[in-house]
Amino acid sequence: MEWLAYLGPLSEGALVTAQIAVASMLLGAAFAFIFGIGKLSRVRAIRWLSVSYIEIFRGTSLLVQLFWLYFALPLAGEAVGIDLRFDPVTVGILALALNIGAYGAEVVRGALQAVHGDQFEAARALNFTDRQAMWRIALPQAIPEMMPTFGNLAIQNLKDTALVSLISLADLAFRAEQIRNFTQDSVTVYSLVLLMYFGMALVLSGFMKLLERSVGRWRRTGA
Repeated sequence: MEWLAYLGPLSEGALVTAQIAVASMLLGAAFAFIFGIGKLSRVRAIRWLSVSYIEIFRGTSLLVQLFWLYFALPLAGEAVGIDLRFDPVTVGILALALNIGAYGAEVVRGALQAVHGDQFEAARALNFTDRQAMWRIALPQAIPEMMPTFGNLAIQNLKDTALVSLISLADLAFRAEQIRNFTQDSVTVYSLVLLMYFGMALVLSGFMKLLERSVGRWRRTGA
């Protein structure tokens, strides 16, 4: 049962994959809210910065973004005398977060714009500031609407982590390729990898559904 010998290194790679996926999802969620709200800002500079970020990272390949951050950014930094070299883990997390954040920002923007305008009129009648209306009225109604799409983005982000193996980061895909090159047992190795990604996706999907239900209860109870 040679496949048992593969489980050790593959499990180590799966742990790296899980860590990168979680870290990039959390950072990506922060980007999504910052730039999604920023796209609706009345301040032109903030609005254009947000639009530029969203369009650039949605309109270019994640693989190219990853390579640019890892290979090109340090060279650009050297040209102006700034050290912009980062370790593969940092680059992998940042590239994934910037990419998923751009897609998430459009989800945030759409959910906020779906809140009925009368809600904001009522907030102004109560002398709420724009910030108070956003945090106390718009976001509590919009967040539950974002959750299903955020769940899909989280699964996509998990699958996208396989690309970080291309910058020598020892994740699940990288470990699998090492074992395959050594053993030439492609069927067994990639079948195990397929099952491991599927298992992680099931766990993540279950967590996102629980979070979605929790947010839904929070909205119904007004907590």
